Amino acid sequence: MPKTPDATRRSDRSRRAILDAALALVGEVGYNKLTIEAIAARAGVGKQTIYRWWPSKAAVLLDASLALAGDAETEAEWTGFPDTGDLAADLKNVLRATVDEFNDEKYDAPARALTAAGATDPELGARFTEQLLEPQLALYEARLDAAREAGQLAADTDLRLTVEMLLGPLTYRWLLRTAPLTHAYTDALVDRVLGGVANVTDR
Repeated sequence: MPKTPDATRRSDRSRRAILDAALALVGEVGYNKLTIEAIAARAGVGKQTIYRWWPSKAAVLLDASLALAGDAETEAEWTGFPDTGDLAADLKNVLRATVDEFNDEKYDAPARALTAAGATDPELGARFTEQLLEPQLALYEARLDAAREAGQLAADTDLRLTVEMLLGPLTYRWLLRTAPLTHAYTDALVDRVLGGVANVTDR
């Protein structure tokens, strides 16, 4: 007897083809010229197939970026935020990897497109923050909290503020292209920020 086609597997293949097409196209033509029609044509599916799963090109791009982030973690054999006991070294390690992603065209174009779309679409912006940003920020906060419990940071350290002090300047430099993103820059950033929040007995 002929095998019954696996609809679930076919559906998963179609979804992945759509997400891959969205990522490729936004890098080639930019967000403004990205269309559902173009994504459908590149993925080899009908336009209605996309609209069955996503309400807009921005929603497709958000899910594509989430998948890309998951792929990056798998490729790097991500096991969580490092905790070697050396907070500065751990932060530098992660921020250097972030710089490498920002400097990689595969990640740069989708991230810029989502940032721009989220700034003008409150619903998309909220989803972007909740699903992509907050989980990453939580990892930073958890590592800083461990350092605070170990007495490496002042007891009154505001964890979210410290995370924003680390990531804010990095994001600003990337988004506005005010200067090159380098490992030396992130290392200096970590040293400056930790110099302000370290436990006085550790300074």
